Amino acid sequence: MNRREEAYVDTHLTKDEPTPEERQAVDSILGSPDSGWAGGARNTDQDGHSSLRNHSPRVKRHQLLPVLHAIQSRLGWITPTALNYACQRLDVPPAEAYGVACFYGMFSVTQRPPRVLHVCDDIACQTHGAEELCQRMEKQLGPPESPTHNGKATWYRSPCLGLCERAPAAMLTIAGESPCEKIFAPASSNALVNALETYDGSVAGESPDQFNATVSIPQSSQGDHSHLMLLGRVGRIDPESIDDYRAHGGYEALRRSLKLGGNWVVREVSASRLVGRGGAAFPSGKKWDPVNQPQYLVCNADESEPGTFKDRVVMEGDPFSLVEAMTIAGCAIGCEHGFIYLRGEYPLAGDRLEHAIKTARARGFLGNNILGRGVHFDIEIRRGAGAYICGEETALFNSIEGLRGEPRSKPPFPTQVGLFGKPTVVNNVETLINVLLIVHEGGERYAAIGTHGSAGPKLFCLSGHIARPGVYEVPFGSTLRELIELGGGVGGSGLLQAVLLGGASGAFLSPDELDTPLTLEGTKAVGATLGSGVVMLFDDTVDLRKILYRIAAFFRDESCGQCVPCRIGTVRQEEVLQRLHHGHPIGSVEGEMGLLKEVGQVMRDASICGLGQTASSAIESALLRWRLF
Repeated sequence: MNRREEAYVDTHLTKDEPTPEERQAVDSILGSPDSGWAGGARNTDQDGHSSLRNHSPRVKRHQLLPVLHAIQSRLGWITPTALNYACQRLDVPPAEAYGVACFYGMFSVTQRPPRVLHVCDDIACQTHGAEELCQRMEKQLGPPESPTHNGKATWYRSPCLGLCERAPAAMLTIAGESPCEKIFAPASSNALVNALETYDGSVAGESPDQFNATVSIPQSSQGDHSHLMLLGRVGRIDPESIDDYRAHGGYEALRRSLKLGGNWVVREVSASRLVGRGGAAFPSGKKWDPVNQPQYLVCNADESEPGTFKDRVVMEGDPFSLVEAMTIAGCAIGCEHGFIYLRGEYPLAGDRLEHAIKTARARGFLGNNILGRGVHFDIEIRRGAGAYICGEETALFNSIEGLRGEPRSKPPFPTQVGLFGKPTVVNNVETLINVLLIVHEGGERYAAIGTHGSAGPKLFCLSGHIARPGVYEVPFGSTLRELIELGGGVGGSGLLQAVLLGGASGAFLSPDELDTPLTLEGTKAVGATLGSGVVMLFDDTVDLRKILYRIAAFFRDESCGQCVPCRIGTVRQEEVLQRLHHGHPIGSVEGEMGLLKEVGQVMRDASICGLGQTASSAIESALLRWRLF
């Protein structure tokens, strides 16, 4: 227990009784104290369907994150008495629970108003006037984090909200008995100020989709996109209708996989040369090896890389595809329990996935005895709470287990010791939906798409100064120039200055490098990476120095602080860029540039996880290509 946690326990966690409202928030997740159940193992849910059984010896603690969400959404902040009551119910030490609560950006352990507006000022939104929007907000409402509207509201600057194709973006959260979240994208200051005053979650004549949904692929972006292999249903079906999904080929892959067996599925995935689409590009067939005897399947849907939104588009527009793909994977590798770790800023995706899971379970496509074949697999959603580091697979495990989302040292690897200490397979959303195509086409036909070193179709997130931003599907091997042309060409001033490939942890490319093939091997040849599929364009009006400074600030804020190289290195990196940006270097500019390189090298060599190892990548790539200081 550190001093901050000790002070919190001594000052706040008293023996005061929780209010009825605080009890209700906690009990909404854990059930009433008299029910005899507090988030532990159970065999059936309230509808009589199979539910996850927890193998963890600490069967209660894994409910801590959902309980904190319930408290936050009901009360507007994590009150000391509510947290104390939750600790009693979950048998978790108060200092540890406080450490978890203060780890996440979406939670507050200090009192704040029930209405909170999060205005994104990250790099994609900066290209579309986010800074000007924040300045107008400050004139109308006062500085960020200051109370407004008689103390009933406040606003914050926010990191990326995953709505980069509709920038600038904002999200309003309203706490209460019927909590709600409203998305504004694109956002205007007048609309945001008005919403703080009037929005109650039930505006007459407006559906939630009008606030939250994104037309993931505009009909004009790729023409008649019915030929697309991964996104063919997005925008063409009702995402909440399982019948519409089945009418467009849904659940045919599951029937085929159950008929041919799990060993056949794993062989075809190996033959397809499918690699992970989250950035690491690890061969999926190796993860799925049945010799590992996996106990859990985890879908990493916590895409928090600035500029990334492809997984959100899939979950909002075609949620049954993810549920079906996870079911195929779970049955094939022989595990019965699946988790979707969903990014906290994706309310619509969460609603649609919950609906898809319940509907699939009711129709016999999920749960016990799937399609009468005697196999069992079920899925549970865990919602994140605003921590970029939880996209790292072992930090994600800790988050699900009710611990701080800090990465674990490897080895052991997740396939050996993963969630709850059991062998675990982790794939992201895009990787999993590729499995549907592999089952339909077979591994060899799938491997024939793209190139030898990079097989299959790939999703890219086009944002920034692109004429038609959105998610685009192309086969591996298309060039960066072809992708930009597919998106309508350069927007803004029409004069391209730079392209950020792979996100904040990726690399900048110059206009002279547009013929780079979008493959794992092609991008590596120019010192870049595909990463999470980000392609963000900057025209000649953008001050790249500000973009680099914002990237440095992002990594400083998102470092979990567990290891010294990352905790200190991200701070020093931001400090150097701030001095250079304002023209106040310590010593010479060359000396400061040398310090940046040294800090970056130390973070790459000594950080525990990929956050620290890539925190300087984009910055160093820009300084290599342009003389900015």
